[in-house]
Amino acid sequence: MAQSTLTQMEENLVNISFEVSAEDFEAALQAAYMKNRNKINMPGFRKGRVPRKMIESQYGKNFFYEEALEGVFPQRYENALDEHDVDPVARPSITKFEVSDAGVATIVAEVWTKPHATLADFKGVEYIKPITDATEQEIEAELKREQDASARLVNVTDRPAQNSDQVNIDFEGFVDGIAFPGGKAEGFDLTLGSGQFIPGFEAQIVDKSIGDDFDVDVTFPEEYHAPELAGKPAVFKVKLNDIHEKQLPELDDIFAQEVSEHNTLEEYKQEIRERIEDGKRKATNREVEEQLAMGLGERVEVNIPQAMLDTEIERQISDFARMIHQQTGMSLDQYMQMSGMDQATMRLAYEDQAPKNVRSRLAIEAVVRMENIEATEEEIDKELDMVAPMYRLTKPQFVEAVGKDGMRAIENDVKAQKAMALIREHGKPITAEEAAAKKAAKAEEAAE
Repeated sequence: MAQSTLTQMEENLVNISFEVSAEDFEAALQAAYMKNRNKINMPGFRKGRVPRKMIESQYGKNFFYEEALEGVFPQRYENALDEHDVDPVARPSITKFEVSDAGVATIVAEVWTKPHATLADFKGVEYIKPITDATEQEIEAELKREQDASARLVNVTDRPAQNSDQVNIDFEGFVDGIAFPGGKAEGFDLTLGSGQFIPGFEAQIVDKSIGDDFDVDVTFPEEYHAPELAGKPAVFKVKLNDIHEKQLPELDDIFAQEVSEHNTLEEYKQEIRERIEDGKRKATNREVEEQLAMGLGERVEVNIPQAMLDTEIERQISDFARMIHQQTGMSLDQYMQMSGMDQATMRLAYEDQAPKNVRSRLAIEAVVRMENIEATEEEIDKELDMVAPMYRLTKPQFVEAVGKDGMRAIENDVKAQKAMALIREHGKPITAEEAAAKKAAKAEEAAE
């Protein structure tokens, strides 16, 4: 027996209606009362002891209705989605909520559903062929980095400081003759030419000798992080305590043996080459998949409801907020306040990308249907092996935490990954020059 009714209102929009029995709705009302009774004061009663009927008499029979609705709606709504095999793309909007004299609650929810996307063909989508070969310059740069890391510092006493030396200094900074906070240090190690200090500071230490006391005249950059110092001239009183010269090891077989498990420098360079190329492949795989997804999205025929685009924009903003918090510790509101943005401006920044993202996802799902792609239990289990540790959970804990909807998402992710592998297998690699020429031709054609 049907527990709910589905009515098609328009393309991708349905109404789902269902009833909650008087007994179940009464239980939800009582739960709402128990949850909130300690917050309600009424003369003549101790806090938390006001009878529910007295509250409803004073404030209205529907006083607890809204919270009771929150208690009964989610599970009944999920059951209705399963019953009618509805795939929503946005939060439901409750358009009707009535309680009869007998206590039966009638609920109607408006639901935007996922549109059906059609795709004629998924083969031959163009993508720029990534260059993953390691250049000699990249290999030499990695060797130089390792050589610098293995350098010895030798105490120098018979000459002045030179560029690339590591010097030990005491210093104190003054603006308009007054010392400023954070401008003083003793025994500070500084590599000359590193650019660690204000422009011009390190160059004025070159040619100074151990024991020298001298002034360094600089001007703080206009964009300096401390506004009270930005753009102002300053004088640093500096004393040079020590000079150390960096002695680099020879790039030979002995060096290779000391920094790696290889016997020769050539073998070590080959390891560096393979490491660089592996890193490039991993970095470009993501780029290639994005190109393929976007290219496939341009082929799909679909009518995307605005509610789905709004949900995608909200998802992008949520991802951005999470990234900002991870990188800076700031909330999104704090970030917007500092950057001078508001909600409308932020939404506008994602409006162009949202349709492309949605079309791409729908196109990949279309390939899943076209090719009857399924996710095996072994593949899902392998995906869980990767995902669960990200949340610091065991697989059973993760499965329990995400529930049925979460596991359905994992299964769909596996299917999408298999579809993307198929799309790439049948993709058409082109050079960056060919891609640029096609883009220019397309722009010229649009301008005519």
